[in-house]
Amino acid sequence: MDLTPVFRKAVVAGRTLLSAGEDSINSLLLTLAGETEARIPFLLAENEKDLMVMDESSPVYDRLKLTETRLKNIAADIRKVASLPSPAGKTLSRTTRPNGLVISRISVPFGLIGIIYEARPNVTFDVFSLCLKSRNACILKGGSDAIRSNTAITAIIRDVITSCGFDPDIITLLPPGHEETRQLLKAYRYVDLIIPRGSQKLIDYVRENASVPVIETGAGICHTYFDESGDAGKGRKVILNAKTRRVSVCNALDTLVVHRRRLGDLHFLVEPCAKPEVLIHADEEAYKHLEGKYPGRLLVHASEDSFGTEFLSYAMAVKTVGSFTEALEHIGKYGSGHSEAIISEDNSRIDEFFRLVDASSLYSNTSTAFTDGSEFGLGAEIGISTQKLHARGPMALEALTTYKWIIRGDGQVRS
Repeated sequence: MDLTPVFRKAVVAGRTLLSAGEDSINSLLLTLAGETEARIPFLLAENEKDLMVMDESSPVYDRLKLTETRLKNIAADIRKVASLPSPAGKTLSRTTRPNGLVISRISVPFGLIGIIYEARPNVTFDVFSLCLKSRNACILKGGSDAIRSNTAITAIIRDVITSCGFDPDIITLLPPGHEETRQLLKAYRYVDLIIPRGSQKLIDYVRENASVPVIETGAGICHTYFDESGDAGKGRKVILNAKTRRVSVCNALDTLVVHRRRLGDLHFLVEPCAKPEVLIHADEEAYKHLEGKYPGRLLVHASEDSFGTEFLSYAMAVKTVGSFTEALEHIGKYGSGHSEAIISEDNSRIDEFFRLVDASSLYSNTSTAFTDGSEFGLGAEIGISTQKLHARGPMALEALTTYKWIIRGDGQVRS
């Protein structure tokens, strides 16, 4: 099936948003939030059909699963987006040249944004609310694992759009086939930007095959470095939260890096992780300090593959280092540029960590679980960008705009 007509309709629909009033956009979002809560039983039933054909042990299972609480949180995020100021149409700068020309830089939407994602039905809600608020149309390409959930969500969204007097083609859900993905990646005449959300394999495929500009939301290989001056009480609490709050998300802890002088505290630091049965891949030094203390069935020797792995499960690696410099080298080698943390009571060491570590979000004495658009006060997020061009870290409303120059004159000509 040739998707060109679909892309054209989405472009035309997106242009109608340029003249839409802010009140009408906010009203649509608030209506959608209410309808989402009203349709919870329906959404859970459709989601259950997807869950039934997925192995519960899969790391993706938790991402796929919707619950009443999660849907209510999604509705709350939609309301939050409605309450935020629009990022489009802002005057970013304004200067008057010696010749009298007034030159302004104005924020504008991209136009049509394509999102390729895997088993994450919440993304359907998040993408639409952010795209609508920033006056972008969206083309969604979800995975087959979540097809029933995404279809149900999109149907509700399009019903609300129509009831509010908007063109329903401002959101389009493509079928989950590979051919649809290929056409979307090549639709450079229609689609202005593509954002992939999912595994490193998916992100690599999109980057390598797209003709449309891409913003990568890369894998989250996250480290927490426990420095020689670290507070063990803080570390114990932070490590448990970063690892176990929700293991299937990109901001979860993957590797605990420990200064050799603090190996005596290692069991205290990771002891709470035994209750939720976190499997620890420990290097030789860490293994010796944990052997006989941490449950043996949950303790294995680390291999080279243990480092640089996004576990997405109840598992993490432990790496021993002899210095701060060695910790930085390990993070630099295996990190993905997502989120990195340090536990330290040395403020100069923390400042050095912030200056030298290359990642989108850096933390001291707190959990990497906070890398989230909502936690940053941005409302919902469209992804966590790990690249450096245009957007970095949690991408929300402002990241979905670009800008154009407006030049006002009064008969000036260039010599």
